[in-house]
Amino acid sequence: MTKVKDTLREHDLRNTSCREDVLAILTQNNAALSHGEIERELDNRFDRVTIYRTLKTFVDKGIIHKVLDEEGLRYAVCKDQCSGSRHHHDHLHFKCTVCGLTNCIENITIPPIQLPAGYKSIETNLLIQGVCPLCNSDN
Repeated sequence: MTKVKDTLREHDLRNTSCREDVLAILTQNNAALSHGEIERELDNRFDRVTIYRTLKTFVDKGIIHKVLDEEGLRYAVCKDQCSGSRHHHDHLHFKCTVCGLTNCIENITIPPIQLPAGYKSIETNLLIQGVCPLCNSDN
């Protein structure tokens, strides 16, 4: 829990029990989690809106980033030093079709994509679906 408190302090955030608990859940999981999964882990200790606001604050401060998969929005802890103004996540996400977990694959970067004139990229999401190493019986 010390690392969680340090992270909140480093990002100039007040320690609240909701912030500590949400960040602890996200840091303890290797996979990206949905709002609903986080809410279930918290066992109704905080209302839905408080959890949503906490997640939004963490995204805005560069503590976590959004992950999109076919089931919707998920959240994962930022590995790089992100800021509130810019997330540095040009990596891909992998969704296992067997266990359903979505993970960040940090060591493969998404190449820059040249957009047509007038378009401005804010973030890039790439999702690959397949079978993760834990579920792959070929290993």
